[in-house]
Amino acid sequence: MMKIPLEEVKAKILEKSGMSEQELQSKIKQKMDILSGLISPEGAAHIIANELGIKLIEQTNGKLKIKNVLSGMRSVEIVGKVSAISPIREFSVGSRQGKVASFTLADESGAIRIVLWNDQTNQLGNIAEGSVLQVSGAYVRENQGKKEVQCNERATLTVNPAGIQLGEVTAELPKRMRKNIKELQENDNDVEILGTIVQVYDPKFYPVCPQCYRKPKQEGESWICDTHQQVTPTHSCVLNLFLDDGTENIRTVFFRNQLEKLLQKPAEDLLKYKDMPEQFAEVKTDLLGQIIKVVGKVNRNQMFDRLEFVAQLVFPKPDPAEEIQRLDATVI
Repeated sequence: MMKIPLEEVKAKILEKSGMSEQELQSKIKQKMDILSGLISPEGAAHIIANELGIKLIEQTNGKLKIKNVLSGMRSVEIVGKVSAISPIREFSVGSRQGKVASFTLADESGAIRIVLWNDQTNQLGNIAEGSVLQVSGAYVRENQGKKEVQCNERATLTVNPAGIQLGEVTAELPKRMRKNIKELQENDNDVEILGTIVQVYDPKFYPVCPQCYRKPKQEGESWICDTHQQVTPTHSCVLNLFLDDGTENIRTVFFRNQLEKLLQKPAEDLLKYKDMPEQFAEVKTDLLGQIIKVVGKVNRNQMFDRLEFVAQLVFPKPDPAEEIQRLDATVI
């Protein structure tokens, strides 16, 4: 079922009916009183719109402006500019395993998160910030109160589609919540922290399938990927370090893509440290004392019963002017 936020329903009624906001609020209250509180304000607003002959949903599929995308829509098509790419990560829920990645897409009307699942994540390598992208055959659902466009195997992504013109993207991208480390809570997602690197561990390397980057199983002298069968594995890596922002410190996890951003080195350079770990000592020294900004999520390490921050986006050189402006805005 498609879900339209109350404020959007009210805005549509005000636009089409010409009544004042005070009059509309009065009608919503009257309708709720008549029905003895058995309906919500949203339900009352829907009834009023129906009585006035106002069509709340002009279109349920096909090409849409981002502002018109609603939770519950299927087979939608949107076009926008790509920003804020979150790299691929693996997940495991019970016996179910998979991959997920996301990015933000913006047009003249708004911005929305696009989520790629499993094999769709392989297309992330073709997507760059600033590219024009057409998403077709996707569906929309709500996650933690926000609308998201979900891309499963039926969806298609077209980079810089021919014949598509996109107006000036002036929509403000959604702002991430900045938190102090002491304020972080388990399952916080898409939050931003700023801190100083105070301790760095050596990177750990592990075999992955060269096509899907999942961990293969070793059977004798062979490596078997659940999807691609026998493979010759390449290696990925993970780095742990501690960030401190003056309120607390937290162990922060950087997988390969995020580590590339942190060190500003390509993957092939990182693999050199697998065979020559002694050369990473200089890197560790350079990292200590650096101030970085990280966007990610908070997990609980069950073995050690502690919170850890998993990096999704990394900004190794935060803008000082932006941080000063943020600090000034918090001063009362």
